[in-house]
Amino acid sequence: MDSRLKSADKWYPVYTYPRAEKKAQLALENKGIEVYLPLKRQQKQWSDRKKWVEEPFIKSYIFVKITEQEQAEVLMTKGVSRFIYFGNKIASMPERQINDLRLLMASSLEMEITEERLLPGEKIVIKAGPLKGMTGEIISYRSQKQLALRLESLGCSIIIQIATSLISRF
Repeated sequence: MDSRLKSADKWYPVYTYPRAEKKAQLALENKGIEVYLPLKRQQKQWSDRKKWVEEPFIKSYIFVKITEQEQAEVLMTKGVSRFIYFGNKIASMPERQINDLRLLMASSLEMEITEERLLPGEKIVIKAGPLKGMTGEIISYRSQKQLALRLESLGCSIIIQIATSLISRF
């Protein structure tokens, strides 16, 4: 049984070196650290063939669930560049945001990620479907009604297309 105090563990976004997300994930798992790397499946075209591959949804980001005492161990892992900071403090994420991200990745919704700072809009809650209960903000993006889920501790927003009949204001 793990002797660490699970209640003291927090999720931290970690920045990896370019194209090192999977290697860093494996190295951290080999150290016994819980890691989450959101992957998306997409088809790649080469000159001679097409192939389905899994690529990181958020390039150069992985998420680790650790205690503060384990931060140095994460930084000494091959492929890991640094923790994400906001102000002078290492950013941490609530379990709910990781669960929301897992739910999004498990859904069949068409998604894109943007680092564009989106203007806050009307607060909504999804009332049906695989994302039921998730909250977010309505924005107008590329002339379509879409829901933007802002993950503040990542400094980016996730955009999904969803029918307005599946949302309600709160």
